[in-house]
Amino acid sequence: MTILICPDSFKGTFTAAEVADAIAGGAEESGATAVRLPVADGGEGTLAALTAPLGLRTVTAAARNPWGAPHAVTFGLSGDGTAVIEIAAASGITTPHDGPRDPVTASTYGTGMLVAEAVRRGARRIVVTAGGSATTDGGAGAIAAIEESGGLGGASLIVLTDVTTRYVEAARVFGPQKGADPATVELLTRRLADTARTLPRDPSDVDSTGAAGGFSGGMWAQYGAELRSGAEYVLDSAGFDTLADRASTIVVGEGRLDGQTRAGKIISAVLARAGTVPVYAVVGSVGADLGDFRSRFAEIIVASDTDAMRAAGRRIGAVAP
Repeated sequence: MTILICPDSFKGTFTAAEVADAIAGGAEESGATAVRLPVADGGEGTLAALTAPLGLRTVTAAARNPWGAPHAVTFGLSGDGTAVIEIAAASGITTPHDGPRDPVTASTYGTGMLVAEAVRRGARRIVVTAGGSATTDGGAGAIAAIEESGGLGGASLIVLTDVTTRYVEAARVFGPQKGADPATVELLTRRLADTARTLPRDPSDVDSTGAAGGFSGGMWAQYGAELRSGAEYVLDSAGFDTLADRASTIVVGEGRLDGQTRAGKIISAVLARAGTVPVYAVVGSVGADLGDFRSRFAEIIVASDTDAMRAAGRRIGAVAP
C-alpha cells in the first residue's frame, strides 16, 4: 500500500516537513510505503512547500519590517525566473521589532522591496504568499517601493491567498487580530476605501482582494496581479493529483481542525481532489465547531507531539487498504 502524507504545518510548533516525517516514519514501521508531501495554503510554510517543486534556491535581501526597521529577508528564486516571496517574511505580524507594533503605521513597503529585488535579479514570474501579515495598508507601501525601483519591468505577479474577503472589509475581518481596537478598525476601513478610489481600478467588489490587509487588492489593481488560491497553487505545483492517483490512502494534518478548515484551507482542497481515496486527519486539536465536516474523514487522530504523530502513522499504516 502507498500512503500519501500531505500535512500543513502545526503553526508555531512543527513545520509541515516535520509532521510529514513523523507520520511517515510510523506508517513505514507498519510496512506501508509512505510518500511525503509537505504542503501549505498561502500562509506560513508556503515557500518551503514550493521550494522543491519549483526548484527554488534561497536568496537573502535587505528589506524593512512593517514599522520601517531594517530587516534581512530570504525568498526563493528559480533558474527559470520564478520568485516566491512570503509577505510574512518582511511584513509579518511575528516579524522581529523592538518598538510599538502599531496596526495603523504597519506597512507592506518591505515586501515591495523584495518584489523589486526579485525583478532586479531577473525574475519574470513573482509569486507572493499573502498569509500572516501585520498590515492593513491596502498594498500602498508595496506599491510605493515597487514604483520607486522602476516598476515590475514586465514581470507578472501572482498573489496566493486563503481567504475570499474583499478589499474594504479587510480591516473589519483581520484588524482585531493585528492589534486594532474598534476605533482603529473604522479608521483603517476608511483608509482602505480612500485608497481604493486612487488605484487604477477599484478592487472593492472583487473576492480575495482583502488578503494581507488589502495587499492582494492593491497588487490586482495596480499591476493586474492574478489572485490564486494558495492551496490549489501548491497542490498543482507539487503534482498532487498524480501522487493521489497512485495512493491507497491520504493523510492530511494541521494544528487545529475546525470550522474554518473548510474555507479555502489546504485540507479542504485535498478533500475536494481525493475522490474515493480515504483521507485520514492527524491534527493537534479539534474545534467544537467542526460539525458535519467530521464525516469527510475516515478517521481524525489528535496528535500534539512527534511521538503521537508517529503512533498515528503506525495506526493508519496498519488499517489502510
